[in-house]
Amino acid sequence: MARKQRKQQPAGTPATVALTAAGVAYTVHSYDHDPSHPSYGEEAAEAMGVSPDRVFKTLVADVDGTLTVAVVPVAGRLDLKALASAVGGKRAAMADPALAERTTGYVRGGISPLGQRKRLPTVLDASACAHATVCVSAGRRGLEVELAPDDLTELTGAVVAPIGRA
Repeated sequence: MARKQRKQQPAGTPATVALTAAGVAYTVHSYDHDPSHPSYGEEAAEAMGVSPDRVFKTLVADVDGTLTVAVVPVAGRLDLKALASAVGGKRAAMADPALAERTTGYVRGGISPLGQRKRLPTVLDASACAHATVCVSAGRRGLEVELAPDDLTELTGAVVAPIGRA
């Protein structure tokens, strides 16, 4: 009796698989995650020796009933009003973490704007455009990808807008 052959799954996270499939240049940065660190993003910047202005966190918000991804520098905060405005909405609030995890397929602290289970509307903070490359989560805690902001914008279909604040 012939056995069914399993299709070989590509190695990596859904984010790195998506980057590889798109043929985008990127660099993976890995570090030992410390569960006691108070900020995933600041921990990543420190571990990689990269300015917190170039390391971006991925947040999931609810804008008028639609889950929306916000990508902002770890050095700042998300301006929910600006996020809502960027996508033509009126009101935004942070999404329930469990819903964000279920929808994106990633765990909190490791949510990547790339390779999500369900593609969500995405807004990238305009400050990203000031850098040749930025770092975002590669889909798990302790793993980041560095890529050009234009590539991140194109792959996520992001709107670029000033949604971060100091």
